Amino acid sequence: MIGLLKRFGRPFRRELTLGPASKLIEVIFDLLTPLVVALMIDRGVGERNVGVLLAYGALLVGMALAGFASTLICQKMAARASQGLGTSMRDALFAHINSFSYVELDRFGTPSLITRITNDINQVQLAIALAIRQLTRFPLLAVGSMVAALLIDAKLGLIFLISTPLIGAIFWFVMARCIPYFKCMQRQLDQIGLVTREGLSGARVMRAFVREDYERERFCHTAVDQANTAIAVGRLSNVLNPATFLVMNLAVCAILWVGGIQVNVGALTQGQVMAFVNYMTQTLLAIVYVANLVVVFTKASASAGRIEEVLACEPSMCDAAERAGGDDTGSGCTAGAVGEAAPACETAPIGTTSDVLSGGFDPSVPAIRLSGVSFAYPGSAEDAVHDVTLEVPRGGTLGVIGGTGSGKSTLVSLFPRLYDVARGSVEVFGRDVRAWPLGELRRAFGFVPQKVELVSGTIRSNLLWRDPLASDADLWRALKTAQAEDFARALPKGLDAPVEAGGKNFSGGQRQRLTIARALVGAPPLLIMDDSASALDFKTDAALRRAIRMLSDADSSVTTVVVSQRVSSVRGADLICVMRHGRAVGVGTHEELMATCEVYREIAESQLYSDAAASAAEEGGAHA
Repeated sequence: MIGLLKRFGRPFRRELTLGPASKLIEVIFDLLTPLVVALMIDRGVGERNVGVLLAYGALLVGMALAGFASTLICQKMAARASQGLGTSMRDALFAHINSFSYVELDRFGTPSLITRITNDINQVQLAIALAIRQLTRFPLLAVGSMVAALLIDAKLGLIFLISTPLIGAIFWFVMARCIPYFKCMQRQLDQIGLVTREGLSGARVMRAFVREDYERERFCHTAVDQANTAIAVGRLSNVLNPATFLVMNLAVCAILWVGGIQVNVGALTQGQVMAFVNYMTQTLLAIVYVANLVVVFTKASASAGRIEEVLACEPSMCDAAERAGGDDTGSGCTAGAVGEAAPACETAPIGTTSDVLSGGFDPSVPAIRLSGVSFAYPGSAEDAVHDVTLEVPRGGTLGVIGGTGSGKSTLVSLFPRLYDVARGSVEVFGRDVRAWPLGELRRAFGFVPQKVELVSGTIRSNLLWRDPLASDADLWRALKTAQAEDFARALPKGLDAPVEAGGKNFSGGQRQRLTIARALVGAPPLLIMDDSASALDFKTDAALRRAIRMLSDADSSVTTVVVSQRVSSVRGADLICVMRHGRAVGVGTHEELMATCEVYREIAESQLYSDAAASAAEEGGAHA
């Protein structure tokens, strides 16, 4: 946690200084209080002097008010520092997570990252607030009380020297066994987040399959595991207070016994014994409070370690802009991160991005070129994509087809550099993707992912992702091409119609068409549609393909990549890549593949037969 304070605490130095300083003033008044009470007993009560009692009483009231004012200042400083630091950490963590490549996101997992950015930071915030308000107070109060007690009587001070190590031993015994449990609890919170996320996002599917009881039992099992760990921690933590209070009460009894003897022989006054008891009580109560703080700080330490783990994880992708600018922050880009083709980053053609996109280079240079591309997911022993080589001309269309798990989506995710290739190279407009600034490379693509993703807001706010300055005419044009204009115009608010989180207020086909429209806004020179028509009927799918083809014909600079399991979606492409087990088993036109590629021919014949049968059935039903 010290590392997080060093990193984010600089803007809050004033709060981090004034808070403990105010608490120090309060502690000084607390340490003076037993001495004033002792004087009241010896000079006021003992001598039956009412004036002295009133004077010392007024002094106690003044000290209490001054301590209260110091407490208010400390509370304000603690609140500002903890909330400010928490906000800064949360912003930095969110920004850092957004710089991750898919490799790092896959490594941590979404539920774990959500837990770290919420629960873990909350634990650190709480620890910071308590550190300013209480960690400053109680150690100072314990040490100050011990010193003051020793100054009153060294013999009675020996009781402190015996009781304090006993309490320290109890702390060590309990905390040494609690720390592993706290770390385990954080991992179990990650699992609860995962099960909750799956259960809520897949609620419709679970109800359709009547799996509510199973999911309820699954969640209950996960929650019970976490509860059992928390109970085990609670049992250990519960030892602290009874054990420390036992030691404290025995020490007070010893003080009263020895102090009574000292009073009888005239070595101490009654007021001094009472002051000694007060100091003893303050010391041991402070130690008890510190014990409870140790529990909080132990949790916070585990949470801080998880936060620092994310912040210390450097993105595996190296941005060409950072490399060109001599970025020394440690981007995580190494030769091993990009495989054998890393030198391609250094020998990329010189020119601006606008030159590349506007066709400033030789138009014969293909829009996309893959040379011996291979890629494997971290921890996998086999390549997800293996030794793929192909070229897509500018303004052309590439169709990618294959069975489930054949590597289609993985292949096209290499084009905008969502993943880095392990071997070989991917070039976009003649430039290796690792030589492009990431932001500019991805803005060159209009990407329609396989999994539909819409965010809460409006249709307009979702469509403006690629081009925030796009006009309404541009948005309607994109909606028309995506076959979404009719249902969008039918909505009462049109472009300002609300979109719920995930687009849950639209059907699956409507969500797909909205994501296609979003990718088309801003006229991207490269368009990737990753199985983006799976929820569309054949009529809408055919209309969408015609509109995309007309768009390509009208603007010959638009290069389209279509990923599909339907032959009808890719048969008109200039080039078709047939994937099987991560390998390109066929590359060519529809006619060429029908003649030379058995895998493609089997897919085509089975689908064309099914489509013909379905059409015949529809016609028969219409005649009937």
